Amino acid sequence: MSENKTVGSHEEGVAVPYEELDPETLQNLIQEFVTRDGNDWGNVDGALENKVGQVMQQLRDRQAKVVFELKSQTANIVNCR
Repeated sequence: MSENKTVGSHEEGVAVPYEELDPETLQNLIQEFVTRDGNDWGNVDGALENKVGQVMQQLRDRQAKVVFELKSQTANIVNCR
């Protein structure tokens, strides 16, 4: 795991390699992420499975990462810079 880093403006977080998560946990995290209110998928049509697949591909391509936020004790998926 990587060192603590600021996530957003107020949170401290730890990057968690998605490969180290239980597959079911990762699946649930991604599903929750893609169904959140406020997520902007633009004109992307398709079922939940397609959106989950897109996020999984972004994780594989290192375009996104899983971060565990220490203060709120929650996991999130964020874009890599």
